[in-house]
Amino acid sequence: MELNDQAKQDQAVSMPTTYNPHDAEAKWYKFWMDNEFFTAGRRKDAPKYSVVIPPPNVTGMLHIGHALDFTLQDILVRMKRMQGYDTLWLPGTDHAGIATQTRVEQKLREEQGLSRYDLGREKFLEQVWAWKEQYADTIRQQWAKMGLSLDYSRERFTLDEGLSRAVREVFVRLYEKGLIYRGKYIINWDPAARTALSDIEVEYKEVQGRLYHLEYPLKDGSGKITVATTRPETMLGDTAVAVHPEDPRYKDLIGKTLILPIVDREIPIIADEYVDPEFGSGAVKITPAHDPNDFEVGLRHNLPQVLVMDESGKMNENAGRYQGMDRFECRKQLVKDLEKQGVLIKIEEHVHQVGHSERTGVVVEPYLSTQWFVKMKPLAKAAIEAQHSGRGVKFVPERFEKIYLNWIENVRDWCISRQLWWGHRIPAWHCEDCGEVTVSREDVTACSHCGSNQVRQDEDVLDTWFSSALWPFSTMGWPEDTEDLQRYYPTDVLVTGYDIIYFWVARMIFTALEFTEEIPFKDVLIHGLVRDAEGRKMSKSLGNGVDPLEVIEKYGADAMRFMLSTGLTPGQDLRFRWERVEQARNFANKIWNASRFALMNLQGFRASDIDLSGPLSTADQWILHRLNETIRDVTRLMDQYDFGEVGRLLYNFIWDDLCDWYIEFSKLSLYGHDEQAKKTTQSVLAYVLDQTLRLLHPFMPFLTEEIWQHLPHEGVTITLAPWPQVDESREAPEAVKQMELLMNVIRAVRNIRAEVNVPMSKKVDLIIKPVDEATLSILQQNTVYIERFCGTSSLVMDMQAAHPEQAMTAVVSGAELFLPLAGLIDISQEIERLEKELAVLNYEVERVEKKLANEGFVKKAPAKIVEEERNKMQDYMAKRDLVLERIEELKRLQ
Repeated sequence: MELNDQAKQDQAVSMPTTYNPHDAEAKWYKFWMDNEFFTAGRRKDAPKYSVVIPPPNVTGMLHIGHALDFTLQDILVRMKRMQGYDTLWLPGTDHAGIATQTRVEQKLREEQGLSRYDLGREKFLEQVWAWKEQYADTIRQQWAKMGLSLDYSRERFTLDEGLSRAVREVFVRLYEKGLIYRGKYIINWDPAARTALSDIEVEYKEVQGRLYHLEYPLKDGSGKITVATTRPETMLGDTAVAVHPEDPRYKDLIGKTLILPIVDREIPIIADEYVDPEFGSGAVKITPAHDPNDFEVGLRHNLPQVLVMDESGKMNENAGRYQGMDRFECRKQLVKDLEKQGVLIKIEEHVHQVGHSERTGVVVEPYLSTQWFVKMKPLAKAAIEAQHSGRGVKFVPERFEKIYLNWIENVRDWCISRQLWWGHRIPAWHCEDCGEVTVSREDVTACSHCGSNQVRQDEDVLDTWFSSALWPFSTMGWPEDTEDLQRYYPTDVLVTGYDIIYFWVARMIFTALEFTEEIPFKDVLIHGLVRDAEGRKMSKSLGNGVDPLEVIEKYGADAMRFMLSTGLTPGQDLRFRWERVEQARNFANKIWNASRFALMNLQGFRASDIDLSGPLSTADQWILHRLNETIRDVTRLMDQYDFGEVGRLLYNFIWDDLCDWYIEFSKLSLYGHDEQAKKTTQSVLAYVLDQTLRLLHPFMPFLTEEIWQHLPHEGVTITLAPWPQVDESREAPEAVKQMELLMNVIRAVRNIRAEVNVPMSKKVDLIIKPVDEATLSILQQNTVYIERFCGTSSLVMDMQAAHPEQAMTAVVSGAELFLPLAGLIDISQEIERLEKELAVLNYEVERVEKKLANEGFVKKAPAKIVEEERNKMQDYMAKRDLVLERIEELKRLQ
């Protein structure tokens, strides 16, 4: 520092020289928790703002996608809390039926060599509850590490007593309305877990398979029909061959009988418009028990449903001599037998999408099974009407509304039963005597139809999404009319990824309209997935997943939060790059260092000392005006959920305007002898830094709290500090124009210095030729800034100034600048230096040109390496052009 004792200042400042995020994070989260700042209901008379967390599964640790989702919610909740709202951010976790059960079963096998059947249902569920407690606690610790402002006093779990009561209530009401029924349908079946799967639990992977062309002979011996299949083992369950009713090739064959090879079963040729006559042979084998489309065709034609596999994926008694074989072993043997019989006429390589269980990884089997279903059309009708009438949910970005509507307008009945032990047991009791079913809110001991006490509860549990669909209102105490339900429901926004619009978002809307007659949330903010740096989906198999705790350990929670939330384009995927987290960490350090400087110059300064009524410098007026603009734009964009643009605005304002310009300008008065100017600058600095930290707080809560607590302020915590408001009296467009002129002059002079390698420590002569009196007046009023930040030995400002010989020039809006080179540089030496630099660049350009001209290199090298070389080429050529330009300019000055 120029006019102060650095050692004395450092001693006086209690902020460490470097920011330690880990110490700050642990300290401030405990402080927030101990003081219950996040507990809803503290502001009874304030408007409410409520959000329910998308409950993470208790299957393990949170991943980086969770970190993105939760950070966005926390940003919104923190801002609304600062805006004076009574905020509720309700936390909770999901039991995640099949996912959790699969993990526990795997653990049992690996550690004890046991299956769930070895333990029995009751003992196995004890193991799962222990798992749940362990991982729910882990998730809470991760939430704390991320700095989430959750109201833990209202934490819920999808299997807790209250939510279980809500689940039973919904099931019974839907059943009584005829919207829940039991029947045989084709469902996604996981042969490893032996359970039905929801659509979202099926991952489609591109698989290199085969297409088998088979000939089925007509019973009367008059010919054959060719069909094709990727799963020949299912032909054992064929009950017809279908053709299009208008296909001239087969019109005369409709109604005739075929002999099913291997099995020798007679099956009819039927006509159905489902068949595409342009595809393949125009004839399709129909297997109603093993294909969802065939199932529908079978219903229309009253075909038998022949199931040829059991629940474990092995062939059953209907498969004849293949009984007991695994489905894929059966395929191999059956293909050999079909070849021997002469009916396998061709095998083609065939790439196609095959469904795999998300949980166990096995190929999913379309499987005919007796399950419980929800009739979706009546529920969808209310949701569609709400959306079209303007009473529906607002999707952000709005393009996702079309995706949502398209799905619910074509919705199919929902299979809600799962063959698991972990989950909400279906509240239905089967009578062993009369065979009827009793559905009840309470446990049943006697049949409601015949009075028999020989009743047993249905073994199945409900699909995880059934309880998740009630989350916005069941967590508030529904079906009871609780204070929380009255106060905080409907919620204000749901933040979630686009991958579960159908499976969760839509179902929450259905159930909310059915049971509360209101939409469950006003807005749905849809974000993309977090992918790796190459754009690939993160997965265990690729080993490219990112642990948010690892990011926090390395760079701090605030850096991770800022990178995730501000790297977004609404609705688009985000690529995770470690260098971007490092940039966010550097941004945090920049703020820390700027704040330390401010505090060094605010010793003994109190909040009551802030006084902006005195005469303000151009820089003071400008930074207050820019603060106003930033407050206005940040608030507007936050309400639009445009976090990426908010991040850009905050970054530019803090890094460029506040740190690089205003703080530098402020040193003149802070280190000067004008006490009034010093006090005014202290006031502006304290005020702007305070307001800036408040704007940044939702993104970087720990850093901002740590700094704010050192600043002169009123209040206990920045989390409850009022959100900044635009102060119209601080609008100063003229100061902005003046400041822009000064900054342009300073930038231009510094650029010239850099071009000719003149350090700032060396003073220069500067001549400024303004275009008019107004510009001259501005420059004259701010001479002190120009002299200080241009490093001048002499400064001339004259509208009639002549262009000196041997001078570097620059033009800014409103003035010409001249830097005479006499005594500044030796032009001949500078040309010689630049020519050496040019030779190096010419060599590098030639080297890379040869490399890229080598066809062998371009073809064999990884695309990434080739692209890097092309980028190097462009960089070298751009630098070479600049050096050439500078040499020519200097030669003209000789």
